[in-house]
Amino acid sequence: MKSFLKYREIWLLAGIVVLIGLISTRFPGFADPANLRQVFNDTSILMILALGQMVVILTRSIDLSMASNLCFTGMVVAMLNAAHPAIPVPVLIVIALLVGLVLGAINGLLVWRLNIPSIVVTLGTLTIYRGATFVVSGGAWVNADQMSPAFINFQRAAFLGLPVLSWIAILVIALFFLVMTRTAIGRSIYAIGVNPTASVYAGIDVGRTKFIVFCISGMIGGLAGYLWISRYVIASVEVANGYELNIIAACVIGGISIAGGIGSVGGAVLGALFLGIISNALPVINISPFWQMAISGSAIILAVVLNARGERRQGRIILRKAEAA
Repeated sequence: MKSFLKYREIWLLAGIVVLIGLISTRFPGFADPANLRQVFNDTSILMILALGQMVVILTRSIDLSMASNLCFTGMVVAMLNAAHPAIPVPVLIVIALLVGLVLGAINGLLVWRLNIPSIVVTLGTLTIYRGATFVVSGGAWVNADQMSPAFINFQRAAFLGLPVLSWIAILVIALFFLVMTRTAIGRSIYAIGVNPTASVYAGIDVGRTKFIVFCISGMIGGLAGYLWISRYVIASVEVANGYELNIIAACVIGGISIAGGIGSVGGAVLGALFLGIISNALPVINISPFWQMAISGSAIILAVVLNARGERRQGRIILRKAEAA
């Protein structure tokens, strides 16, 4: 039982259940399956983005440009759809993935080849990609009446009782779980976060692996670009402004260690779901949405404290074993 409770995901899941229970005392319908499905769907984009950020953080890096990537890519596909509505939606999604990949690769190359700290690189590209969105669009918006019905309705179509957006999130979650637990690149990502120097001696190319994770986060940002624009049916320079903080918050709350090497797909998903429940619950229980910032910030501080205590506890155990030997 003790080993079972060591897992951060179990405690976070329990916290989410308690949170839903508390909200249900003020709004009984919140715990209805139909409403919970809607909450999951509303949080799907954040879940997808948190997974892209997770692989970067696990390598002791960070990508502050994901929201700007989302904005630029979303604008590109929205303008393409407005100009050429006959382009099939799957083709637009592939274009979004490729554009996001290019933006992520730029980050990865700067971190890999020039050895610039990722926080500096992505802080710069955060502004560059946002500015590029203005240049491409000329400052104009793409509104719902300029988008094709197929572009808007693709993710809203239902399959087995769930919108396509939810199924896309489930597919991305499953894909990341397989990559992180069943592939060499997943093991390399964890190894780099635990000990980059030892990883080199183990034959892992640290620079190339970091380049790959930035490419992954870039593609995720690109995918989220289409999903965001088609969901909220507006493309502008202000789309997802500041949303990178929500993405990082979801990872930290989910137990992804900023120091690298610690975290899981389940943790990132639950962290995003925790924030999603808060953002959905506050309006229905008549609490100002501005409290979401305070609640999210408190959750982040608590998560960091718990992470730090857990890592120190592991270190003391190692030292005791060494002394005993």
